[in-house]
Amino acid sequence: MPKAELGSTYWNNRYISGKTGWDLGEASPAIVAYFASQRNKDAKILIPGCGNAHEAEALIQLGFTNITLIDISEELVSTLQSRFAKNDSIHVELGDFFEFSGTFDVVIEQTFFCAIDPALRSKYVHKMHQLLNKGGKIVGLMFNREFPDGPPFGGTQKEYKTLFSGKFNTKMDECKRSISARLGSELWVQFDKI
Repeated sequence: MPKAELGSTYWNNRYISGKTGWDLGEASPAIVAYFASQRNKDAKILIPGCGNAHEAEALIQLGFTNITLIDISEELVSTLQSRFAKNDSIHVELGDFFEFSGTFDVVIEQTFFCAIDPALRSKYVHKMHQLLNKGGKIVGLMFNREFPDGPPFGGTQKEYKTLFSGKFNTKMDECKRSISARLGSELWVQFDKI
């Protein structure tokens, strides 16, 4: 599917029609487990392509205080802005990730990378490097399988290592805390900014 077809209209229509098969209905268990072990509750966290923001809700329950959500879907962002209106720890932004500015300590990767046009993957790596503070990192989940048509667009551990090398130190392992439907097809990733 060409990039032009993956803009705000496409994602708005997916949310309006309820075609959100990527949505687990809860935060990913692997992401919750990772953040449950983190002590710096004031870390600046970005969740791009945040979807229904289940991870943000889990982070709030874990005591994190500085979370930014960004999504391109006006429909979704409007809903999130209403839902989190009284929560000063969550900032909701409408916009294109590639035009977004700010600095963060951690970026959570959860079904965003696989939703963008694969032609934009090098641009994704560059933008992530730009958004992260010194010592910052990307953590989360990426598919370790191919899909015939996307989104989602799949990928492999080898591809990610090549793509992120030079800007990030990469650590990737088969995710042991995937939901049953994704078991064996996800990697837990941690990409530390160089």
